[in-house]
Amino acid sequence: MEINNFNDLLEFARRESEPQRLLLVFIGTTLPENASTEQIAAFHAGKGGELEPVMYVDKDPHEILSFEALSAESADYGPPWSLVFTSSVSWRDGHAPISEETEASLQHMIECIRAGLFEGMLPFDRDGEPVRLVSVSTT
Repeated sequence: MEINNFNDLLEFARRESEPQRLLLVFIGTTLPENASTEQIAAFHAGKGGELEPVMYVDKDPHEILSFEALSAESADYGPPWSLVFTSSVSWRDGHAPISEETEASLQHMIECIRAGLFEGMLPFDRDGEPVRLVSVSTT
């Protein structure tokens, strides 16, 4: 199945043979500490900036009606965000992952996002459309 938007991801996760927990890390953007004039202009034009996790959650895909519902729920519980990174953990042998497993997986996602390592995660924008990110080192 091809994933063209967040709702496709939901459908795919719901059809998996082993139940899934979706891991969601909501991201805001900030300016780098020593931002150049060009970086500041790009940031204010809605391009560029550093990714900063602002909230995270794990959910059963059946708990999320649609991307629109997730977006509305996130507005009720957290700060504004620009992207949501997604991943998942599967049940094993009919057993749900324990909360420590999902928490560790979410923390790992956050560390990877901060390091610019996006492998194994699917980012989506505020419209539920997939985003292709390019990591650019500033060092």
